Amino acid sequence: MDGKRQRANAGDGEKLREEILEAAEALLIEAGTEEALTLRAVARQVGVTTPSVYLHFAGKSALLEAVCLRVWHELAARMHDHASGVDDPLRALGRCGRVYANFALDHPVQYRVLMMRPTSGLSPGADACFRHIVQAVAACVDAGIMRGAPESLAVGLWSALHGCVTLLIAHPEFAWPADRDALIDGTIRMAGFGSVLASRIPREATPSSEALSAGLDALTKEWRGH
Repeated sequence: MDGKRQRANAGDGEKLREEILEAAEALLIEAGTEEALTLRAVARQVGVTTPSVYLHFAGKSALLEAVCLRVWHELAARMHDHASGVDDPLRALGRCGRVYANFALDHPVQYRVLMMRPTSGLSPGADACFRHIVQAVAACVDAGIMRGAPESLAVGLWSALHGCVTLLIAHPEFAWPADRDALIDGTIRMAGFGSVLASRIPREATPSSEALSAGLDALTKEWRGH
């Protein structure tokens, strides 16, 4: 925005805050990196002084997180919408995983900021999404599909999915399969089905390959019969 902004009227603080967020989001997406986002650059874009930005955000970190949470807060709602109405808890959990992966890849800059840099704790948006995964896993436990503590199982599933999308975001030049959806689907299936099986096998047990293969063959026949 060129020129200086007119003095704000009383009650315009929220409007200015939103304009600051919009300008910061545009700068972040255009540059693709948080280094380009400075309070001075945002102030220049909006047409206000840098101290005016400080009235709404304590510093760059606070502004950066607020910008990323603008889209991140949508994720929990999307996960809920895509899983609601699905009777099978395992299928509902899989839908949550697909929404999570696609959302992260659609917003790679925000995902890097919130999920791929060291922090003292989870952001509110990330914590809300994790709690939704825990709820989906808890439904699987209640139905007898998985066994164990829902939070522990959810951490394992989240770790697998986070690893997949992080690699896709951090290493776009790698020779990934042409079908990205198939890769994500495969990761979700391995993590989901693997958790179902692993939760039923004692931690100290090391079943032979023959026994494991026989068990999987029996499961495969059962699934094909449905």
